Amino acid sequence: MLVSKPYLRERAVTYAQKYAFGQNPIFGNFRGIGGNCTNFVSQSIYAGSCVMNYTPTFGWYYVSLDDRSPSWTGVEYFYNFITENTGIGPYGKSASMDELEIGDVIQLGNNTDGFYHTLLVVGFEGEDPLVAAQTDDAFRRPLSTYNYDFSRFIKILGVRLEINIEEDCFDSVLNGIAIVPPATSPLSDISSN
Repeated sequence: MLVSKPYLRERAVTYAQKYAFGQNPIFGNFRGIGGNCTNFVSQSIYAGSCVMNYTPTFGWYYVSLDDRSPSWTGVEYFYNFITENTGIGPYGKSASMDELEIGDVIQLGNNTDGFYHTLLVVGFEGEDPLVAAQTDDAFRRPLSTYNYDFSRFIKILGVRLEINIEEDCFDSVLNGIAIVPPATSPLSDISSN
């Protein structure tokens, strides 16, 4: 059964602050082969969601340089996944600039290439969003300092994950066995001495 949980925006920003000017060694780097901007924003959103969607081709995941979804690193694919996702993982909507919060996403475009750059919102200076990015590494860079022809804004609404309804507490509580089913109890991983 799919349930929704909050997207932890502060974690996404903390991640972006740590890695805006350096590479996290557990993720590949796409500088020089198309850019690293969407990869970096995907990493940041993953830090705030901790849920990937492993659906082949149309999901949103990273296992290795050779095993990742197009949406993890591609500007258009990322937009399509986040705004159309009805399954597991982060989901959002196309939004206006005044709806943005920290942890949301801005994509920039030009008349030659279409949308080409993905940025993470990490703050605001008045009404000007401050962003983090890689390829052209930045943290708290004002959006107004970028040169682009058009933009779009993505509001992250939450994160969906799969839960096992077999782990329901009803039988355990009704029958006086346990407050939480033994398989999901936080103590079930602790071995006794």
